[in-house]
Amino acid sequence: MYFCEKNSIKKMKKFNTSGPCNSAKHYMIEAATRLQGVEQLIDDEQYFVIHAARQSGKTTYLQDLTKRLNAGGKYYALYCSLESMEKMTDSKEGIPAIIRTVKSYMKSYKLPQASEFASDADFADYNNVLRTSLIDFCMLSDKPIVILFDEIDCLSEDTLIMFLRQMRSGYNDRSITPFVHSVALVGMRNIRDYKAKIRPESEAMGSASPFNIVTKTYTLQNFTKEEIIQLYRQHTDDTGQIFEDDAVELVWEQTQGQPWLVNAVANEVIVEILQSDYTKPVTTELVHQAIQNIILNRPAHIDSLLERLNEPRVRNVIEPMITGEMFVDIESDDFLYTRDLGLIRVEGSRIKPANPIYAEVIIRKLSSPVQVGLRDSKYQIPRYLKPDGNIDVDYLMRDFQKFWQLNNGIWLEKYDYPEAGPLLVMMAFLQRVINGGGDVIRDMATGNGRLDLLMTHNDKKYPIELKIRYGKQYVEDGLEQTAGYLDLHCCNEGWIVVFDRRTTVAWEDKLYMKKEIVNGKTVTIVGA
Repeated sequence: MYFCEKNSIKKMKKFNTSGPCNSAKHYMIEAATRLQGVEQLIDDEQYFVIHAARQSGKTTYLQDLTKRLNAGGKYYALYCSLESMEKMTDSKEGIPAIIRTVKSYMKSYKLPQASEFASDADFADYNNVLRTSLIDFCMLSDKPIVILFDEIDCLSEDTLIMFLRQMRSGYNDRSITPFVHSVALVGMRNIRDYKAKIRPESEAMGSASPFNIVTKTYTLQNFTKEEIIQLYRQHTDDTGQIFEDDAVELVWEQTQGQPWLVNAVANEVIVEILQSDYTKPVTTELVHQAIQNIILNRPAHIDSLLERLNEPRVRNVIEPMITGEMFVDIESDDFLYTRDLGLIRVEGSRIKPANPIYAEVIIRKLSSPVQVGLRDSKYQIPRYLKPDGNIDVDYLMRDFQKFWQLNNGIWLEKYDYPEAGPLLVMMAFLQRVINGGGDVIRDMATGNGRLDLLMTHNDKKYPIELKIRYGKQYVEDGLEQTAGYLDLHCCNEGWIVVFDRRTTVAWEDKLYMKKEIVNGKTVTIVGA
């Protein structure tokens, strides 16, 4: 029986956008299907790492795994979050705090003799007290102990290295004295990033490395398109409300299966836009509206990601992605760190934003100084409309050239991304023009040598490429690239904006507009 009336008396499940999922309350894809082989590692007494970006389902998976292990009767399994340790920078305080946290979780999970854990602990001996407390408890236990440490990367440098060394010491001596059977270290980042966090790159870890006990590293993958269909079908089965095929395709395209985004889009449509009216189908128009709402409202999940853009390690990867530079070392710690945060992905040989929604919020965040400061109301779409309703892009580009000449020095000083500054200013300008009357779709990737934009208005497309002048072939290369971009969008006219950063060239030589015919298509070169 379907319960389709608005405000039905039956309490429906929800699409979860905060905290771990609960199968009794939330629509969910079992996290166990996204990680294969973990339970075999536990049976093999291994220590391992699970890492994934925030809101990917790590905690849901760990809590579910803990329940299954305890229900199996073979182990005493303990989920233990170390999130509360984030402010503790001294291991003299951090290690005792970890012990107290473990003990609290032991009591919550009703482990036998939990009250005995660390009951006589000598916290002054913080170099050994965690190891000895775990040894004493394992000796009392009638079953092997499994501990799944969540939010491990909340530990400060000093506390983290002390924690890992004591765990390593206990692991290595298990043939002599009982110790924890299996341990998972779980957080946003891979174990290699803890190395970078603890030791300078120039300093060798040596044979006493606390990391060499880890046998395998896992990451939680995003949902596949089939899993998105499965997740949404749970809601349909529950309420009768249909997700149209094109709507699901749009969700997949825009989120690339990022779990929080998949849930957030559905929740925004069903709860916020439709007000839980299950009689209406979820359409592409509603999904598009939901995505725009999420972008504009910037919920906590989005904000937490955007805060990372200020970190030099992240900037070193994001900036060349915006400018389209040809090379970023995908083996570098900066790249791996930024990927682990969930901000980027690799497609073929190129680095791209993790999904189009992240791409949009990244650009809006980075270009916000200009968007906030650009208050002149004349730069809006009605100014540029021709009698036939199409945009006069040449007129728009001439306005931008004047704006750029007068303001480039002011705006570039506001950016922490100096190489990408001109492109960010141009995108902020276009966003101001198009707000409320169309869209600007961005295609960023390393190796392109440019940034592709598609401005749309009244179902008409206006392809624009942004390029920074590098070398003598920049115009010729840009023309060929733009012609290919026009083919991609079935357009016969496009624009390429070339920024000349040379201080030795006069503005009258930098600012120009000329049209070229390339493969039968009109390309307007705009100097800036």
